[in-house]
Amino acid sequence: MSTNCEMRSAAREIFRYALGECSIASAFSRDIAYERGVLRVREDLYALDQYLQVCVVSLGKAGHAMAEAMLAQVGARAYGVVSSSVETPDRLPNFTYFCGGHPVPNQDSLRAARHILSALEKLGDQDLAVFMISGGGSSMVEKPLADDISLAELVETYRLLVHSGAPIAEINAIRKHLSAVKGGRLAAAASPAQQVSILVSDVPESALDSLASGPTMPDSTTVDDCYAVAAKHELTGQFPAPVKSLFQQRALPETPKSDDPAFARSRWWPILSSRTATEAAAKKAASLGFAVEIDNRCDDWDYARAADYLLGRLRQQRGGKGRACLISAGEVTVRVRGKSGTGGRNQQFALYCATRIAGEDVALLSAGTDGIDGNSEAAGAVVDGTTVSRAREAGLDPEASLAGFDAYPLFERLGDAITTGPTGTNVRDLRVLLAW
Repeated sequence: MSTNCEMRSAAREIFRYALGECSIASAFSRDIAYERGVLRVREDLYALDQYLQVCVVSLGKAGHAMAEAMLAQVGARAYGVVSSSVETPDRLPNFTYFCGGHPVPNQDSLRAARHILSALEKLGDQDLAVFMISGGGSSMVEKPLADDISLAELVETYRLLVHSGAPIAEINAIRKHLSAVKGGRLAAAASPAQQVSILVSDVPESALDSLASGPTMPDSTTVDDCYAVAAKHELTGQFPAPVKSLFQQRALPETPKSDDPAFARSRWWPILSSRTATEAAAKKAASLGFAVEIDNRCDDWDYARAADYLLGRLRQQRGGKGRACLISAGEVTVRVRGKSGTGGRNQQFALYCATRIAGEDVALLSAGTDGIDGNSEAAGAVVDGTTVSRAREAGLDPEASLAGFDAYPLFERLGDAITTGPTGTNVRDLRVLLAW
């Protein structure tokens, strides 16, 4: 295997295999089972006949897929709500559906939040609330804690946060404290019911309370963190008036912490995470004859810094000794300055890498496991040492595309965009670097 085309194909093959291992069906087959009236969630057992009601709330990019997998287990015993960003033609019986916005909330996000809160507040101590949470839930279910914050003002706040270059953990700290459903507040609404949360995580392994802004978990962030984040990224003066007022007056309400009674009967189980993706990718790469390493330390770094670091690590790993593969999961940050074109963080990262590996025997793929990268139709892109020259031969300007945050048209033209459509899962971004 020596040609650039073959190496790009190998990178695609590794990504496809990892994506398959991260499917909801695969996760449920491993960790969820229902037999003789007893639901097993990892190490916990729930005898469903002991509960008066079994209310299921499934939110995020894997919302429908998780609800479908659960209903296949427990049948008509459960009812509930699904809020995802994708219209689903085959809706499940006994479930109310909402098509929430992403990456910013829409009217259905608000309607979903109101419906979920109403359902949870009717539960008592003889009921079971099953929360199924995946990435993107922050925007797909939302209700401002302050009634004077309009949807338009909320959307503008989200836009400012996403474009600030702040890591997702910092973004979520502010989202939690502005929300009536995030930062443990759904758990508070469901109390005193028994609660279990099944998590498909697109956040760092050590920060599960950032997933969908932690609606059912104790919040590890504080109002002081929010004020510090806003100051660090110079956001306070840019926020819409009612949000700006909360920050200027330091009037944000605190979120529930670990000693809150709402969590006395709560459990949380991750069934998919970025570790699932990296281990699967490493297994596939090894089967293709690559010497494999995994390095996730550039999580939440600026995309250019992360690219330079990973390419340096790959060159060290190769050392002239044959085929090497470096696997990295997590998200890089992109601070958009001025008007943005079409693309996302994975394509921006990939295009930057293409300008740094021109002429080298290196291939690289960067893509989102949810099938979505920014405002484009792609999940990401694959590049190699010929990308820049092929782009110029096609009349394209890689440097201009990079400066304009407009990578997708270039990759689409070259046939190097990774297009999967929505995958129904989400365990962060995956980067596959190959050298030979």
